[in-house]
Amino acid sequence: MSFPANKLIWPEDAHNLTLLSQVHPQNYVNPVPSGRYNLVVIGGGTAGLVTAAGAAGLGAKVALIEKHLLGGDCLNTGCVPSKALIRAARAAAEIRDAAQLGIDVPTYKVNFFEVMSRVRKLRARISPTDGVDALIRKGVDVYLGEGRFVDSQTIEVGDRKLNFSRAVIASGARAAIPNIPGLAEIEPLTSETVFWLTELPRRLAVIGAGPIGVELAQAFACLGSVVTLYDVQERILSREDPDASDIVRRSLERDGVRLRPGVSGMSCALEETNKVIRCDVGGQQAEDFFDHVLIGAGRTPNTEGMNLDAVHVEHDRTGVRVNDYLRTTNSRIYACGDVASSYKFTHAADALARVVIGNALFFGTHKASELNIPWAIYSSPEVAQVGAQAQDDAAQSYRTIRIDLDDLDRAILDETDEGFIKVLHDRRGQIKGATIVSEHAGELIGEIVVAMNHRVSLNSLASAIHPYPTQSEMIKKCGDMYRRTMLTPTVAKMLNTILKWRR
Repeated sequence: MSFPANKLIWPEDAHNLTLLSQVHPQNYVNPVPSGRYNLVVIGGGTAGLVTAAGAAGLGAKVALIEKHLLGGDCLNTGCVPSKALIRAARAAAEIRDAAQLGIDVPTYKVNFFEVMSRVRKLRARISPTDGVDALIRKGVDVYLGEGRFVDSQTIEVGDRKLNFSRAVIASGARAAIPNIPGLAEIEPLTSETVFWLTELPRRLAVIGAGPIGVELAQAFACLGSVVTLYDVQERILSREDPDASDIVRRSLERDGVRLRPGVSGMSCALEETNKVIRCDVGGQQAEDFFDHVLIGAGRTPNTEGMNLDAVHVEHDRTGVRVNDYLRTTNSRIYACGDVASSYKFTHAADALARVVIGNALFFGTHKASELNIPWAIYSSPEVAQVGAQAQDDAAQSYRTIRIDLDDLDRAILDETDEGFIKVLHDRRGQIKGATIVSEHAGELIGEIVVAMNHRVSLNSLASAIHPYPTQSEMIKKCGDMYRRTMLTPTVAKMLNTILKWRR
């Protein structure tokens, strides 16, 4: 299956036409600038939208420039469509495994066309929040086109010139394409185009076993594709906690994903109707045939086309260089979101945008380094983390509490008891980091973040009452375990003396 060239999105069905009417309306005419803007934002993804809307809400005169689709990756090609797809995949997996719960489902069929139609429908439903009309109602001047710096006070968009006091680069990132011989010839899918599919690939290769690759490999396997997952690292999710990686690996294998870790010498070729991958796996040559190849090998910041060198904004392949206040090497220009952060997540972009608003408009001194930014991988089970991790060198001075899910009643009852929570803490019980592996890890990590932000100790978490039976009890159990460490021999002797006296 090939896609038409020069399309913003595909297919052009009713759902996608509704989406486009919100995030890139066909007949939209850019406004005529009148006066100087307090803030001009380049990029209409999460970072740009939050910056522009937040600044306008505080009374600033704001312009936002977007050359592609408002909503950015999150709405159009990332969080929203991927989680809608994963929901369908999990439903298929639950039906497949229903016999374990005593429910007989003799047969079922995945209608992939309808699965993807639902993805597009839900994306279109959410799109008004990020659309042109919503921004205009919030007081933002919206310009559709490519923004380019003329000087440190001017950005041009087509024939419009926008004068500004401060500017914010929030141009995001795109799928990274690895340098593999023959890759261009087979026209691989990326996280941008995989949601254009209307037919389920019978045989799918996924290159890259990081979060994007793992999520999509598992989803397509549950929907019925024969999936092979490749990575140059010996371990999937190689940047995450090794224990978490092992659990997700076993889950992928149970769902039918064939893993090819530690590959080298990869090349691609198109042979008749087959897309062929050849590589070295453990010293042996492998040759695999596919209908589609999907690249899930990380993100590349968008720094091209903005004429950054002309305004002395330093940048490289990792993105725009910023200091802890998110100011670039040009004091009038700030940057946030995927283009300027190693945390390439929607919620991180939102948080960093809020830092920029205060610092750019009001001489604030908010530091990005002070944020406790969690992240989640929406595999099954999910992996969620925040702060220091057990494998970090800096974490060796902390103590670790671990609760396995097979000690948690709700996980046992749901038969989702392969997982754990690890909490790293100092000697006073202050939390310095955590890893959660469970079916609801992304929901649970927020309680840890609140505790870290407000210096709520493990001792205090032990006194928080959680409903029984719930997955969130794992956090209370960590508090209980910490309290037991406080019962030193000296304390135990003192308590024993008091109890004897009170008999």
